[in-house]
Parts: sequence; structure tokens; C-alpha cells
Amino acid sequence: MRKFTSYFTKRHSLFYVTVSVMLFAIFFYMMAVTNVHPRTYELERFSTASETIYSPVTVEDKKETESRVREAIQSVEEQYTIFPDISEERLAVIHELFDAAQQTIANGYSEEDGNAAVEHFKQMLSMELMNEINDENLLAILQLSEEERERGKGYLLDEVPVFLEQGIRTEELHQKRKAFKDNIRFTDLSERTKDVIANIHHLFIVENTFFDAEKTSDERKKAARNVEPVMIRAGDVIVEKNDVITNEIYEDLVLVGLIKDEFTFLPYVGLALLAMLLAAIFFIEWVRLNKWDYKSASTILIISIGMVSLMKIFSSFDTFDRSFYLAVPVAAGAMLIKWVTNERFAIVLAVIYAVIGSVLFNYEMPGYLNIDAAIYFLFSQLAGIYFFKSGKDRIEIIQVGLGILFINVMTLLLFLLLPLEQISVIDSLLLAGYGFSSAFLSMVLTLGLLPFLEAGLGIISESKLLALSNPNHPLLRKILVESPGTYHHSLMVANLSEAACEAIGANGLLARVAAYYHDIGKTIKPGYFIENQMGRENPHDFMLPDESANIIIQHPYHGAKLLKEYKLPKEIIDICEQHHGTTLLKYFYYKAKEKNENISEQNYRYPGPKPKTKEAAIVCLCDSVEAAVRSLKEPSMEKIEEIVKSIIHDRLVDGQLNDCPLTINNLTKIEKAICEMLKGIFHSRIEYPKPPTNGMKEAN
Repeated sequence: MRKFTSYFTKRHSLFYVTVSVMLFAIFFYMMAVTNVHPRTYELERFSTASETIYSPVTVEDKKETESRVREAIQSVEEQYTIFPDISEERLAVIHELFDAAQQTIANGYSEEDGNAAVEHFKQMLSMELMNEINDENLLAILQLSEEERERGKGYLLDEVPVFLEQGIRTEELHQKRKAFKDNIRFTDLSERTKDVIANIHHLFIVENTFFDAEKTSDERKKAARNVEPVMIRAGDVIVEKNDVITNEIYEDLVLVGLIKDEFTFLPYVGLALLAMLLAAIFFIEWVRLNKWDYKSASTILIISIGMVSLMKIFSSFDTFDRSFYLAVPVAAGAMLIKWVTNERFAIVLAVIYAVIGSVLFNYEMPGYLNIDAAIYFLFSQLAGIYFFKSGKDRIEIIQVGLGILFINVMTLLLFLLLPLEQISVIDSLLLAGYGFSSAFLSMVLTLGLLPFLEAGLGIISESKLLALSNPNHPLLRKILVESPGTYHHSLMVANLSEAACEAIGANGLLARVAAYYHDIGKTIKPGYFIENQMGRENPHDFMLPDESANIIIQHPYHGAKLLKEYKLPKEIIDICEQHHGTTLLKYFYYKAKEKNENISEQNYRYPGPKPKTKEAAIVCLCDSVEAAVRSLKEPSMEKIEEIVKSIIHDRLVDGQLNDCPLTINNLTKIEKAICEMLKGIFHSRIEYPKPPTNGMKEAN
């Protein structure tokens, strides 16, 4: 039956979580639907824009891209290739011509021989060269002195390569030859040599550069590839207010879908997918959180819906020029979630809120996500989570506010410096003012909502725990007046429990306050508990074991009932009810067994439940330890350590710690912390001085 009840309770709790996540996803979808709704305009060419229109999407302007590609191709000049073979051939011609002239002179011919010398000269020349030079020029070469020929040859061998290496195209040939002839005039050659070279320069200054179709094609393709696509990005201004809508602007409006009147459901499907993805992350982390009760579900849902609503309200005032999202007190939600749950869950929801903010602050442009807003929201929330502890004193409040403000300003500087854009001092101060507003409003909202969440949703906080620890609380005074022994026992258990919790990182304050109230049920029949008998007769000596056991066993449940009447937090009620688990009342069980061997052990066990939390398990252990140590007549450190170890081992073997998240490592730390605390309490009783030898009594 108990297993069935536990299974049903778990399924019922998961139902709360599932419904809460679904409600959150639906609410986000409803708030963001206007941010993805494609907006269209009824505009005509050459009309005037009544407002500034922004592009809702990022799209390529293919027509403009093609135009730029054509311009790039047309800007590529025709490519020519220089043929080095032609240059080498012309240099060979220089050698051939002047070497042949030198050989003709060497063979005994001179300028007086006239035609005979020219004919001999021609016989040593190639047919191609003979066709390119006339007899008059050949004779002029022969008429030069040997020194003039050598200088002329040297000049040609030096200058011709210079011209040919630059490349000579057909259309440049006349200009290049003219330039070569002009250069000859400024040399120190003889006039005869200048004339000869000027007359034959056409043999050497020839076109050697020709159009290269393949190279030209490659360069044009390269130029086309280097053209960046012309993009109209989401958020870009298509037309300013009061500007005329030209043909080009109108085509851009059509391209980004602002003129079309057709309905498209794709943005809505995309938003639904985003909502489901965020809901899935939300659900998985919530299940891992293991806070499935109605109270926690309601709290987390209210905070989440409140944050989405807050961002939606601020987004209605946001524009490209204002960046009003910087003033959103988004850190308040993260801090409240941390206060209600834990740091990990708060970080996960901070990421979810940041993603939601990028959608809600997209200036109602479908397809655009405000990444700046997402980054700002994330950093601001992480700052709040890191700096916020409990909000119980003013110094911490100031530290949290300053921490959030510092991170907000750093994030703003990031936005200002990375784009390398010029921004005025006034604008910078305005943005810093937004960051200050965000930090200030986050603290105001957090501190303002904490009491309402405590009262309305029954959330237990440090401030509430501190109030419950006040000795003037009616129930604590009831324990003190009606069962002073129990009161003293509770104080001792509280000290031990807090120390043990702090050793493993559990909630020490919760354990301390719960320990104050854990035995409130003993006030129903205080005289039946040994710590309240004060030397009087023990009524259990005159009762049957089963009657005594029944009275003892009932005190956790009487206490839980009393705590419920005074509307104490559920966490404290649970610890009161669980602090004995299903342990066995060994004294009365074995006493009963002396009379009846067949007595059922189950009749002498507490009904439970077993401790479910670390704090409940620690109170359970410390309750037993304190009672056992108090029963020692002469406690020593060795005896105390032995008792603590045996009680922890007994509870572990008996299965009392099976339902709580304590580890073996935790139990080791708990044992050490309890022993150190007991050593501090009993040290004056442990270290007894030896009796005085002179018979004097020790002063007390």
C-alpha cells in the first residue's frame, strides 16, 4: 500500500511539473507571436514612406549581386602574355648581323668593295634576315669602324632587352619604336652609328606580347568569385520615414516580403518549435531538481510567467535607437528562482530567459533574433545568481546591486567597443543609466517579492526560519514551560544538527530550527519521557510494554499535528514526523519479548516515514546521539566516539537512511562534526583533575 501511495504521489507531482511547463510554453508562444508575425505594407512606387521600414529577414539581393559581378568582370583588362622566345630570337639577330659584318671585314672586304662586300655580307645572313634588311643598311654597317660596330652592338644588346621585357603589343609597336629612336639621340655614340641603329631598329623592336584568352577568362572568373553577395540583413533600414520609394527600394521591399499579401505559416511553426525546445529543457531540469510539489510548481511558474510578461512590457517601448532592453530587471527572476530552488536550476532558467529575450526584443521583425539582448540578459542574470545569497541584510543587498551594475556596464562596454563605432558621451551615459536601472529594479523587485512569495506560497526562507527560532514563539515557550527537559534536549540536538549540516553543505539553519520543534509532541504527555521526570518515578515501570511503546511512538505524529495547527512550514513538519523513521523501540521490544517470544517486532517500530532529506536524516541521528551521550554517567571522548559511530552504523544497517540523499562520505563528515561538537560541550566533564592529596575539595 505504501509503495502504491508513493507511486501515485510521484505521478501526481510530475503532473504539476508537466502542466506548469506546458502553461509556460503556451504563454511564451502567445507573447511572442506578434514578434514573428510577418508585417506587410500597401505601398506604391514613388510614394512617400509614412514610417521607417526595416528588413524583417536576411536575404540576398541576387539582382544587385549579379550587377556587381558584371561590373567586376568588365573591370578586368584583357590579359597578354610575353613570349620570351621572340626576345631571344631578336638578340640572336643582333649577334648574327654584327658578327657577319665583322667576318666580312675579316675576309678582306671593305667599304670600297661596294656591292661585292654587300653580297659577301648577305651570304652569311639567314634568309629571314636578308628579307628584312636592305643593301643600303648593310653597306652602312660595313662602313662603320670596328669600334663603332662594337659600341653599336653593345648598345643594342643592352637596350633592346629592356624594351622587349616590358612587352610590346601590336597597337604599341609604333610608339615603342619611336621611343627607341628617341633614346638613341641621347647616347654618346657617333652620328654614323646612331643613324645605322635608327635605320635597323625595326629588326629588334618587334611585338612580342599577344592576347591570352585563357588567362583573361581565368581573371574574370576570379573577379566574379571575389564579389561578395549583396545581403539585406534583418534590421537593416530599407527606407527612412518621408523618403520616396524608388524602383530600387520598392524591389527591395518586395524581396524581403513586405509588399506581398500572401499568408505564410512558417514563422509560427518555427516559434512553436522554439517553445517546445525550451519547454523540454525546462522539464528535464525540473525533474532533476526533484521539487515536484504543487507549491514549488506554482512558484516557479509564476516567476517565469512574470519574467516573460516583464520583458514583453519593456519590449513595447524598445526601438533600434533606444535599446530599452538594457533597463529590464531580468536578474530579479534568476535570483528568485535561485532562492526558491538552487543555483543550477537558476542558471538553466537564466539561459531560457535570455533566449526568450532575444525573441521578444526583435523589434517585431520575423526571422531576427536580438543577440545583444540575449547576451546582456544572460550576463546580468548570472551576476545576480552569483552575488545573491539570501537577501537578509542590507550589506548583501548593496553588494548584489553593485555586482549586477558592474556586469551590466562591462557588457555595455563590450557592445560599444567591439563594433568600433563612434558613440557620444551623452549616449554612453544614457546606456549606463539603463544598466543602473536594471540593477536597481532587480534588487527592488527581488526584495519586494520575497515576503509575498513566503506568505502566499509558503516558501521557507532564512528570514522565516530566523523568526521561528525566536524563543518567544508560542510553541517554543510551550516546550520550555511544560517539558523543560525536552527543551534542553532540543537545544543540544539543534547545535549538533547545525554543525553536521554545515559539514556537508546542507541547510544548517533549517536543521537547527526543525530540531527546536522536533519533539513538540512530547508536551502532550511530558512525564512519560525520561528527560522530563526530574528524579520522579518512571510511569513506564507500572505499564505494559505495548502501552509504553504506543505513547512513545505517538509523539512525532502528535508533534506534526500540533505544528500544522500553528501553520509551520512543511519542511519542519516533515522533519518532526520523520526524525524517528521506522526505528525500533528496543527497550520495550525486548522487555515484551521476555514475556512473549512470538511478539511482532513491527508493533514496536515507528510507522515512519523514513527521513527523506539530508536535514531530516541528520536530526534523526543527532536526536539519538544526544540521548545516548546524555545517559553516560562519566562521558569520555572514546565513549562518545564509540556511541556516535555505533548509532550511525545502526541506522545505516537498519535502512533508516535509504530514502535520503546522504552518501558514505557525508556520514563520515557528519560523524566527525558531531564528535567535535560533543567534545566542546563535554570537555570540562571529560578532563577530571586528580583528587587533591591534601584532602581539599575541588571548587565547583
